[in-house]
Amino acid sequence: MKSDTVRSEGRAPTRRSGLLMLAALVAAAPARADPLRVTLATATPGGGFPDFGRAFSEAIRIADPDLDIVPRGSGGSAENVGLLQRSEADLALVQGAYAYPALGRPGGVTVLAPMYATPGLFVLRAESPVRTVGDLRGRAVALGTRDSGLTVLGRAVLSASGLDPDRDIRPILLDHAGDGPAMVSDGRAAALWGGGLGWPGFLAVARAAGGARFLGPPDQAMSALVAQDPALRRLTVPAGSFPGQDQPIATVGSWSLILARPGFPPEAAYRIVRALTRAGSALRSRHAQGGESDPRLLDGIVAPDTLNAGTARYLAEMKEGR
Repeated sequence: MKSDTVRSEGRAPTRRSGLLMLAALVAAAPARADPLRVTLATATPGGGFPDFGRAFSEAIRIADPDLDIVPRGSGGSAENVGLLQRSEADLALVQGAYAYPALGRPGGVTVLAPMYATPGLFVLRAESPVRTVGDLRGRAVALGTRDSGLTVLGRAVLSASGLDPDRDIRPILLDHAGDGPAMVSDGRAAALWGGGLGWPGFLAVARAAGGARFLGPPDQAMSALVAQDPALRRLTVPAGSFPGQDQPIATVGSWSLILARPGFPPEAAYRIVRALTRAGSALRSRHAQGGESDPRLLDGIVAPDTLNAGTARYLAEMKEGR
């Protein structure tokens, strides 16, 4: 039977044929991307941003082993915008209260990708007598860290709900986001303000002995907030998002974004968002809201002219089916 397999007849290859074979193998090998190291500013320990930063870095490395995203701690969103503007970080995680104003400055930061939507909530012990935001009057409330965009949103929610955040409650500003849950558990704070379905502070209080309850602002407050701030929108936290939460919760929030410093190379941005799309399942397995970081979700979240040119190029290719 004639075989389709070409077998060697025992002759040793000549030096020239060996070189030709080696050249053919090199040409056929897939091109390997150059190593790229990028810094990513996150926030203080115990908050949602450091958790997301780690998950993001790990997922990207799976999709592109030569792409090294290096998370670094910071004071939070306000500081992160400054780090980007001074080119002291390549990328940063920024909550909407700080992200959207920063995007309006010519020649400034640009959008690399979305993080996730951040629904704002108050969390308190399940046994607490507090039933509405108005019931927080006169009580101690942990609002977050000084430089956090969530803290800005929490103050706005209190104001829209009829409470002066400086006089009608006893505001607590945290040195570290992770300090808040213990304050609720031991009674130093009646409530903790935070945001995001996977936010560690929410999960810590909900998993503590006795459980937790969550509060959103009243309807009229939500209407006022959305009308005065284009970065805000009504959001619903689905039932079952936290232990013991059997009803959906209406609230407000905004998108947190991954921003890039001025002049961040479009080629690097393109490579990161391409890897991010490939890393979708890996990111979802590492973070509760990782599925919201798909670059294709940027349509309608931010203006097209705020995108990094590399992100814009990638999205255009995706629409063309390339």
